[in-house]
Amino acid sequence: MQRQFEDLLLGSIELFCFAAELESFTLAATAASVTPAAVSRSVARLEERLGVRLFVRTTRQIRLTDAGSRYFEQCRLALAQLADAEREATGQQSTPSGVLRISMPTPYSHYRVLPLLAEFRKLYPDVTVETHLSNRNIDFADEGFDLAIRGRAPDDSGLIARKLEDAELVVVASPAYLKSAAKLETPDDLIHHECIQFALPSTGRNIPWLFQHEGEESELMTRGGNSTSGDVLAGATLARHDAGLFQTYRFVVEKDLKDGTLREVLTPFGGRTRPFVLLYPHARHLSSRVRAFVDFLVEKLRA
Repeated sequence: MQRQFEDLLLGSIELFCFAAELESFTLAATAASVTPAAVSRSVARLEERLGVRLFVRTTRQIRLTDAGSRYFEQCRLALAQLADAEREATGQQSTPSGVLRISMPTPYSHYRVLPLLAEFRKLYPDVTVETHLSNRNIDFADEGFDLAIRGRAPDDSGLIARKLEDAELVVVASPAYLKSAAKLETPDDLIHHECIQFALPSTGRNIPWLFQHEGEESELMTRGGNSTSGDVLAGATLARHDAGLFQTYRFVVEKDLKDGTLREVLTPFGGRTRPFVLLYPHARHLSSRVRAFVDFLVEKLRA
């Protein structure tokens, strides 16, 4: 195996990351206990090696170029992994620590994950958890995420997918809407109703409603004058305010069903589910904070 890095290069990368985080060669020098000139030389050495400019420099400030931003994200993750590896090798990582970044969809975060974070941090107080709520597919390497939760596993062999649960779907509406609406005994009757639509952000297409009856599963495209995209919670809010029927996860409307704000309909045709999976990159070395959170979440949600 041929060496690709030398001690001087790794030191330059570390000083570059200090400068990128602090947006100042002087502050980076202070943090690293070196001179500003040493930081400047280290950055210049990297720029010469890479053949790109990493910073735009003015007399008052520095800022990363586009190439510098991409390089910084990769270097930051690499240095964090090296630090984790050292702590684990020396036995210092028995207690997980550091920043854990998670991307997850809005409804699942509000009703499943966020309520558990206080308990997780009581177990692991040295772990800082950053949650980012989004339904879009993220790039782990470019965006610096450790974990993501999605409604399905992507076709990416570089990711590990662990199922968290199969979330049950229900069709709901407000009592006021149902009082004045047409009869509703089977899914075929939905053609006479206002059905709140949810469009997938990735395609812009409305998703079908899922049903099952006497062992047979079916999908049905519905129609309605209200459509939402990006956040399932918006559809539930519309249903609470008499806008029509909506199919959503039971965990989203569980409280509404208990207090009567919403009513479940088409119960004999219910019971279909959609999965939620936990995603993270393949890695020989998985940091202890990521491993601790994965084990904690899987245990809690499967229970």
